[in-house]
Amino acid sequence: MTWVWTLYEQYLRKKLANRGNASPTDTELEAAFLQAMSRSTVTILVQVPIPNSVRFKGLARGTVLEMTDLLNDPMQYLQHHFGGGKFKLNFHEGWHFVSTKNFKPEGPPRWEDLPEISF
Repeated sequence: MTWVWTLYEQYLRKKLANRGNASPTDTELEAAFLQAMSRSTVTILVQVPIPNSVRFKGLARGTVLEMTDLLNDPMQYLQHHFGGGKFKLNFHEGWHFVSTKNFKPEGPPRWEDLPEISF
């Protein structure tokens, strides 16, 4: 899950700096990361091919704690649950956007007939 830390590091450093801690220790960063993770959600979206446009279909959303399989092996999780495609994972801590990460597993798209989540 080091890839998740990479997504959160800049966000957490800025958050701590805004609270007066411009040079947090590794221990303070780890504590902030664990706290942020406990309040975070991840949304899975897939790019829908539309000529001359980009549209994303929401497939799933859950707390980071509910999505540990996704965080441990995102390519396998996406391929197993949704098939192939261009996926975007959006991370939020509460209402605050943290980061996004794209994945492109190979295979037939099994997501096309799934209902779209509202967000």
